[in-house]
Amino acid sequence: IFTCFSNKTELKLHRSQTQMFRLKSYQIIITSVIIMALYSCMDDNPNRHLELAKWYNSKGLYDEAISEYREVIRLYPESTQNLSREEYNSLSTAHYHLALMYTKKGWWEFALDAAESSFQLQPNNDSHELVDLIKKQIRLNQPSDPS
Repeated sequence: IFTCFSNKTELKLHRSQTQMFRLKSYQIIITSVIIMALYSCMDDNPNRHLELAKWYNSKGLYDEAISEYREVIRLYPESTQNLSREEYNSLSTAHYHLALMYTKKGWWEFALDAAESSFQLQPNNDSHELVDLIKKQIRLNQPSDPS
């Protein structure tokens, strides 16, 4: 591929083609990685969805993070009696972070529901404070009565 050309124009064209080839190669690699990441979530493993949701959140992709947190919640049974400690933790974490995502979108009622679910699963100071903060924000958003 790399041969010497006597004409400088041909050499520039050849370099340009090489750069395009590299760019295409990088695009193929990136696309492959994304496809593998998405494919790995197809096995309905809640922890993989949870990790993907956290990654989306870190990149500011809140809608995608919301979808993944909701998928984690969907994958667990409605009855939580037979969940292991790790599963409780994952489910509670999904509800907690979903509540945070909803607050970033300004969806306060949805945020309150998710935060309360997190607190019910694992009562702790963080989820309790989040519930209180969301309730305060909802009260602030309500129109004041002029009487």
